[in-house]
Amino acid sequence: MAQMSDLFLLNPKSEINDNTEIGFIPMACVDDGFSGKHSFEIRNWGDVKKGYCHFQDGDIGVAKISPCFENLKSCILQSLPNGVGTGTTELVILRSLGVYAPFYLYLFKSSWYISQGTKYFKGVVGQQRVNKAIFTELEVSLPSVAEQERIVAEIKRWFGLIDLIEKDKFNLANNIKLAKSKILDLAIHGKLVPQDPTDEPASELLKRINPKAEITSDNGHYQKLPEGWAITPMQTLCALVDGEKQNGIERINLDVKYLRGEREAKVLTSGKYTAAKTLLILVDGENSGEVFRAPVDGYQGSTFKQLPIHEEMYTDYVLQVINLHRKTLRENKVGSAIPHLNKKLFKAINVPIPPYEEQKRIVNAINKTFTILDTIAENL
Repeated sequence: MAQMSDLFLLNPKSEINDNTEIGFIPMACVDDGFSGKHSFEIRNWGDVKKGYCHFQDGDIGVAKISPCFENLKSCILQSLPNGVGTGTTELVILRSLGVYAPFYLYLFKSSWYISQGTKYFKGVVGQQRVNKAIFTELEVSLPSVAEQERIVAEIKRWFGLIDLIEKDKFNLANNIKLAKSKILDLAIHGKLVPQDPTDEPASELLKRINPKAEITSDNGHYQKLPEGWAITPMQTLCALVDGEKQNGIERINLDVKYLRGEREAKVLTSGKYTAAKTLLILVDGENSGEVFRAPVDGYQGSTFKQLPIHEEMYTDYVLQVINLHRKTLRENKVGSAIPHLNKKLFKAINVPIPPYEEQKRIVNAINKTFTILDTIAENL
């Protein structure tokens, strides 16, 4: 063990020509966490030599103020113009007296060192600083330089593995999203579950929904649909409507934040009545096309339309078709001041319709698969 003052020169000063370009580092230029990265601004030495800390390539800078200290704002200063710089006085500069600086940078980022520093904070809340003693009197381990280098190499190896894992987690999360989209695509093409020839054909179902509707079993986009399927525009199956206007009754305002559970409900005394469990589709804003179900009786928010789906259709199947088209709906909003759902596009969505019983089998298969994918995502 050795005291910090035996290993480092604290806050050294530099003397160079005033016209020399140097690197200036405010606290914002030092990264949080374990990366040890920093950036700098180019200044002339004469403009910033007073009132700031001095440093050179190879020095270690450690934030002494909270919360920067706890957020691991520390780095080895490097690649500075002319090898020198100045910066915020909230950085303590440590110049090695023969020890391997990368080893001690990791030590300064360790939970042990942070706990030592936070034990003796000074100052008022929000402006607390660590005690100078952790840079001078604190005793730290002193392995041989060769051992310091081996330890740093091992730390970097493990950090590299962790980075790969984090990258894989990001890639896997994206692949899960793509997998969900592909599953929905397979589902509405009749490729997710087997067909049952005893099911009533979708053409009979459509006749009950709209006897005048033109019934087709194929089109240019949905090639080779299974036997017994049909295609119809979304407007045949559902509508975008407003609730009945009512006054004098206190009810919850079913706005987006409330439906997402982000705030308590605002109570209104008039509005468009919406019964509990009514489907609502968001028609204004960035996430146009998102569907909610009203949890209680309330008044329809101004950014929604009610979305009644024909009783002859299995509701969750139609909602999965809408989910598959959400990206297209978001990318094709209309209006400049407040972009909103392209209702014409929504109504024209061609919906491949399987027999009713197959709709239920498809939704069940989607839910089972999504549950597995969600479990994987939650455990990344």
